[in-house]
Amino acid sequence: MIKEKLIRARKDKKFSQLDIAEHLNISQTQYLRKEKGEIEIKDDEWERIAKLLDIEVDEIKEEDSSRINQFFDVSGEYKNSYIGSNNNYCNIPEFLLESQREYMEILKQEIQQLKEKVSQLENQNK
Repeated sequence: MIKEKLIRARKDKKFSQLDIAEHLNISQTQYLRKEKGEIEIKDDEWERIAKLLDIEVDEIKEEDSSRINQFFDVSGEYKNSYIGSNNNYCNIPEFLLESQREYMEILKQEIQQLKEKVSQLENQNK
């Protein structure tokens, strides 16, 4: 659940996501995920953010009731037919991915060379 009250208060006070992230000693990306509701904002973090914004916690805090409601219908019965996404997305810089691809190619070549050596040794022992 997007933290609309928090976002509105942060923008009203002219704070960037990076400002809040640095105050919490986390990355801007991690803070963004907290604002989007992907990561829980802990009580102590709510307090620190409220203090930085010079407002009361209840002016910005929104409960994550949507996560509970995803699994229970209005009668409180558990919904076992819930269809959701378990996809987790990470922003990995392309240069890291490329270096990993290159490393995997090197490992594939080394594996092939080792297989050839094993095959040669087996043929010598026959």
